[in-house]
Amino acid sequence: MTPREVPLGGPRAMPVRRTLPQRHRSLIGAWCFLDHYGPDLVSESGGMEVAPHPHTGLQTVSWLFTGEIEHRDSAGNVAMVRPQEVNLMTAGRGISHSEVSTPETTVLHGAQLWVALPDADRDTDPGFEHYAPEQVAGDGWRAHVFLGSLLGDSSPVATFTPLLGAEVVLDPGTTLVVPVDETFEHGVLVDLGSVTVGDLDAKASDLAYVPTGAQEIRLVAGEEGARVLVLGGPPFGESIVMWWNFVGRTHDEIVDYRAAWQGQITDPDSGEVLPDSRLVAPGRFGVVPDQPLRPIPAPGLPNARLRERR
Repeated sequence: MTPREVPLGGPRAMPVRRTLPQRHRSLIGAWCFLDHYGPDLVSESGGMEVAPHPHTGLQTVSWLFTGEIEHRDSAGNVAMVRPQEVNLMTAGRGISHSEVSTPETTVLHGAQLWVALPDADRDTDPGFEHYAPEQVAGDGWRAHVFLGSLLGDSSPVATFTPLLGAEVVLDPGTTLVVPVDETFEHGVLVDLGSVTVGDLDAKASDLAYVPTGAQEIRLVAGEEGARVLVLGGPPFGESIVMWWNFVGRTHDEIVDYRAAWQGQITDPDSGEVLPDSRLVAPGRFGVVPDQPLRPIPAPGLPNARLRERR
């Protein structure tokens, strides 16, 4: 699967390359969204400045290769996203957060991923976890396992469905046979270089899909080596409706989420976005503390009803 370029974060948007969702594939396990960005010179791109915005029904997974981003959310969590350290935010019934690259960051390069929450857990309390996995290594390869288990290592980070997430770096020409759970479907996102995944040739920003039934995934790095993210999970088994920053189950739920966010951040008289969302009741999504950036208003809904993704 090849990416499409989309803007991220409102008027001063930075470009990202998106491989999930696509028309013919919406999920890999519970993974429902995958953005890949950089390496970008902050002096040219302006870096990341994503003002407060809402989420429901999902977990965000932030993974950096280069740079540093400050995360703030309405549950009171303030944390840095750094290379080889995962930040997992649970939106549950509703949260808002901001993501801003630090002044010290000169090059920004990473991935932003979402995980759909199952119906039984999608209204859970908001939450946050940070984890810095130790490196595991072998002949011609190195890995950091940030979710699930792979290559003899396991992450303690809790998820609501079984998941796999790992960064794997391969030296030029290295062949690595990775044992995997045959009940999982997998995706291999190529960050740098090129790699053959089974019989699929993939270059930077491509996402190779491996269906259930595979007991191993064979990775062969090209002559320049490769860095990849290996993602996986059992088929999600539920339909979702995903629009803007929300994951729900019906069109009408999304309409309600949008209305709740707009009602929270706009002046009821003028309809303008307030400079500080603390000026109104925090509502479903709460308020990001000590964040002067104006909240991002939701775009207009399409004329047609939103369709289910399976």
